[in-house]
Amino acid sequence: MSCNYADNLSPYGNKGILGIPEEFDSAESVERKCEELVDWILAARGRVVVHTGAGISTSAGIPDFRGPKGVWTLEKKGEKPKINVSFEDAIPTKTHMALKSLCEQGFVRFVISQNIDGLHLKSGFSRQHLAELHGNMFIEQCSKCRRQFVRSTAAKTVGQKPCGGMCRSGEFGQTRSCRGGLLLDNVLDWEADLPERDLDMAFMHSTLADVNIALGTTLQIIPSGNLPLKNKKYGGKVIICNLQPTKHDKKADLIISTYVDDVLEKICKRLGIEIPTYNASEDPTKAPTAENSEWTIPAHTVKELEKEYNAKLKTFKTQQKLNTDLPKSITKVMKNKKRKHEN
Repeated sequence: MSCNYADNLSPYGNKGILGIPEEFDSAESVERKCEELVDWILAARGRVVVHTGAGISTSAGIPDFRGPKGVWTLEKKGEKPKINVSFEDAIPTKTHMALKSLCEQGFVRFVISQNIDGLHLKSGFSRQHLAELHGNMFIEQCSKCRRQFVRSTAAKTVGQKPCGGMCRSGEFGQTRSCRGGLLLDNVLDWEADLPERDLDMAFMHSTLADVNIALGTTLQIIPSGNLPLKNKKYGGKVIICNLQPTKHDKKADLIISTYVDDVLEKICKRLGIEIPTYNASEDPTKAPTAENSEWTIPAHTVKELEKEYNAKLKTFKTQQKLNTDLPKSITKVMKNKKRKHEN
């Protein structure tokens, strides 16, 4: 079951602030805030980045971690979540499907996910518009060439351990095949280094965004929890949609306290976008050729974004002297790339 994933992680004492009561805005307030958010999305002209956490998957039957009924909240009481759908049986929520449409229609440019449940993958979301900072249960990665491949079932291991088989890169028409690479699960353990290409894309997109929207996350894990703020000193806006208070509420331009599915439904309605239902035929994990599908971020998308990042950074009006060299700026701003908790 999905909550058993947490049992396989290494022991970690500081799991953050747990079990804070949920808060709900009035119906009138939600309508007003969603209308304001849509205005900002339209003004951004596609320069919108969405940051997703465990809260967007609870309606799929996958429990969150720090909510009143979250995995770690209940663990502290010696209990287990009552709702606990397996990763294989879980299907994308209304939020997952809405984000797919918003991206395809050009309203959302990029999604940065902390989730390992594979629901963005299952929704049919494009890999070149998605960073998975903490991994994906339905992806395995070669220990040598670092290419990633789709699995039809969730990995049984976590922490980037061998999960069976050898690298299949030679099966995809590359001029060179990877000889001897072991396939590892793609899920990070505590304090593991984040995947470099995903992190670089996430950092650049977060910085360039006119609007960063955080959905279903208390933003307690770094560096992912700090990424929505990277556009603030360049005049960008930060919106947080979550049922619990977050560590960055004071820095947000707008906070919407209600279910994320409701927020996405209202946004799509105002933008005239239909939210599709999940279609198994578009789910890479369900395809007859699932085991032959690659899931690696295309290298050219990173290089193209790097050029845009460096070019636009020169035009930003700021009182601070900026280092526009990408690798150095990332090293400077993100001194610690390990996944860990920060109060």
